[in-house]
Amino acid sequence: MPTSSPLVYRAAIAADVPAIVALVESAYRGESGQRGWTTETHLLDGQRTDTENVAGLIGRPGSLVLLAERDGVLLACCHIEQQGGYGYFGMFAVDPELQAAGLGRALLAEAERVARDAWRLAAMRMTVIEQRAELIAWYERRGYRLTGETRPFPYGDARFGIPRRDDLRFVWMSKPLREVTA
Repeated sequence: MPTSSPLVYRAAIAADVPAIVALVESAYRGESGQRGWTTETHLLDGQRTDTENVAGLIGRPGSLVLLAERDGVLLACCHIEQQGGYGYFGMFAVDPELQAAGLGRALLAEAERVARDAWRLAAMRMTVIEQRAELIAWYERRGYRLTGETRPFPYGDARFGIPRRDDLRFVWMSKPLREVTA
């Protein structure tokens, strides 16, 4: 007999915006984020996202904010978007109290399945802050590879956080979606 209910995946709606913002902020910023391994507090202060940004992602064509819930409780979320012939993966957050329990791996696999099967995309791409070596390694264990491309960090734009250092930049990672193994 299972000890817990199965994960349920669904597309976010406007009413979910406050819970999504709270989850993302808890996973990446502040004291609660320090309980999980995805925190960026050593690199950035300030916000990670806001209600306007999340609402915009939910309402944009070719965009999906994917939620993972158990018994109606939001546990994890991510954003995927069709960009040309590939999917873009971002805004990935798992409740800090539940990290390292396989929820992130399961949600990533579901996002890849949507991009491959529903959207018929050939690859998934993402950006990761270069200084997040442990996160880059986590994605590499799931089949993502560094592309060699970089993108500057948007210094001066508080919507992305307030940098605590002056050498931040994003690296691009990509994974073909022929075979999805997360």
